[in-house]
Amino acid sequence: MSPKRAPSAPPELPGYDYVSLLGSGGFADVFLYQQLLPSRRVAVKVLLPDAVDRELIENFRHEANVMAQLSTHPSIVTIYGAAVAPDGRPYLAMEYCPKPNLGVRYRRDKFAVPEVLSLGVQIAGAVETAHRAGILHRDIKPANILVTAYNRPALTDFGIATSAGGADDTSGMSIPWSPPEAFQDPPRSSPASDVFSLAATLSTLLAGRTPFELPGGSNTSVDLIDRIQRGEISPLARHDVPPRLEAVLASAMDPDPSRRYASAVAFGRALQQVEAEMALPVTPLDVLDDSLDADEVDEEDGGATRIRGVVSIDPHAGEPAPSALGAPDATIRRPRPGQAAADAPAPVVQDAPAPAAPGPRRTAAIVGAALVVLVGGGIVWMALAAGDEPPPSGNPSATVAAPAPAQRPPQPINVVGEAAGETVVFRWVNAQPQDGDTFQYRTEPSDADPVTAIVNTPEVAVQRDPDGETCVLVRLVRADGRASNDATGCVDG
Repeated sequence: MSPKRAPSAPPELPGYDYVSLLGSGGFADVFLYQQLLPSRRVAVKVLLPDAVDRELIENFRHEANVMAQLSTHPSIVTIYGAAVAPDGRPYLAMEYCPKPNLGVRYRRDKFAVPEVLSLGVQIAGAVETAHRAGILHRDIKPANILVTAYNRPALTDFGIATSAGGADDTSGMSIPWSPPEAFQDPPRSSPASDVFSLAATLSTLLAGRTPFELPGGSNTSVDLIDRIQRGEISPLARHDVPPRLEAVLASAMDPDPSRRYASAVAFGRALQQVEAEMALPVTPLDVLDDSLDADEVDEEDGGATRIRGVVSIDPHAGEPAPSALGAPDATIRRPRPGQAAADAPAPVVQDAPAPAAPGPRRTAAIVGAALVVLVGGGIVWMALAAGDEPPPSGNPSATVAAPAPAQRPPQPINVVGEAAGETVVFRWVNAQPQDGDTFQYRTEPSDADPVTAIVNTPEVAVQRDPDGETCVLVRLVRADGRASNDATGCVDG
């Protein structure tokens, strides 16, 4: 709840009985109501009385439509309805998630690595489903991931989401989890931006602080933005986090969007691979696939049983190469300057698919098992092999992104330098060592030509730069010639 203002009075809503206040934000309050018919508890988000203007009402309507389109996904909060209260304030009636959201939990609890991996995969499926519908969330952070009564994470707050072809003249951000492109003028957004924010959220859960926050240092908004733009991620400082997971998160938070995972589903695959390497159960990655036309569905029992296309994401299918505070959870809005069409962010998907047909909530995709369909007195067995994805059906944009032909190895992590006289010794960690690995490093001293060389061990000694800061770029090179992204380490003085 925001400490900056008192909550507004709950409106009297026909068919609902007020129960209690759940929380407050910059533009709305959230109340708990008991719906009379059907009888259930619901969370009702109500605009503030002084926030009821044409622009915010339009954004509110947009949020309702976006959430209604996506809320059949098991990891997106369900919206039940939207209307205007008798006092003139618009409101949304949504699924009530009684457990503390992740923004509350990470400040008081230590998250186990398996739990972070599992919820990361589930939310990656939700984000990928939104992207396939042409929608960017743009404000993924711990406080916007709720927890249902069945301990399932559920993404909410699409209030500043943007959709392909829709007009949107506001830009929102929550600085500690925002990508560098959010601070450009004008701000930029793409699927890679949501991947960055999701990775920053997972890093926050593991570290108990935001990924660019420096423990014991200055962490103003300006400090955080500068570190985000430089890609200066603070180490997790947890011995139970495998180097592979640190490498995955670092790649997803690369300052260059083109060097992150190409999609949310690719990032989810990478998290599944970490689960597999840790001998954990692999969490299903649920992605809605509307590529299967209704006319193509077999209805052998006259329509009583309908089988929809289900995308089962295989963690070993091959992953595309990953190429502030004050009020930490606050979402900041600012006007977007006018920009030419040529400078506008490219739409995610040209045509948003129709909302999914109603189906059971919170049902995970079945991977590596048999689907049993009862037809009259007989049983039809449909084997679903883990990782087998349905073939294209005439709509290439609806299929799962094809894996890259060659997986880029993880970049070195924790590049740390130590001054020793006139030299600086840099050391780093190889997240996935293999036979034949070498490391290419590059230095650019201020008083000499750049130096590029190869070493066989994860350390190198370079000449100290007389200008005061000595830096090195390091990349991992496999025996087959594949190279990772560059990792940077610097030493002052």
